[in-house]
Amino acid sequence: MSPELLVALNPHSNFKKTGETIMVANVGGKHLDKVTRIEIDKTKQTMKVFGKSEKLLAMYPITAGSKEKPAPDGTLKVTSIKENPTYHYNPDYAFKSVKSREPFTIKPGPNNPVGSVWIGLDKKGYGIHGTPEPSKVSKSESHGCIRLTNWDALKLASVLQKGVPVEFIGDESERRASSRQRKRQ
Repeated sequence: MSPELLVALNPHSNFKKTGETIMVANVGGKHLDKVTRIEIDKTKQTMKVFGKSEKLLAMYPITAGSKEKPAPDGTLKVTSIKENPTYHYNPDYAFKSVKSREPFTIKPGPNNPVGSVWIGLDKKGYGIHGTPEPSKVSKSESHGCIRLTNWDALKLASVLQKGVPVEFIGDESERRASSRQRKRQ
């Protein structure tokens, strides 16, 4: 939660007294059904999660790619789901913000750039993951992956299985075309 939201939820608190009871957002929510499809809208920076009979189970704010390394197009599939992942940097990616020309590893924990969950996709180097900086979700760019808050990534991972399709769309014409294609299937 942002400090601004905490203040808004607790206008009479000064946050200086140990043990003070404050109100916080319930990010746990209700249990979701099993996921059958995920839709990533790169333009709106949102993720829709669907269950049986195309029932919308959840919608999350996301960060999807950047001009430097855009999120993919088309449909990919989930290949792995790992909580508390170890991050491995591949210098072939040549991210502008990373100065190292050598591979390196960051162990699981609060500074891990993929947060508390890594959901691998069937395109090398791409995945859905958490972040150590939730306030930047939907406000800053990513290196091609789909970034969620850690709590949203954990919730999604708990109801996701390998093989679930992840559809990337970016504009209204793509949305209409993919909707027509699903109806034909």
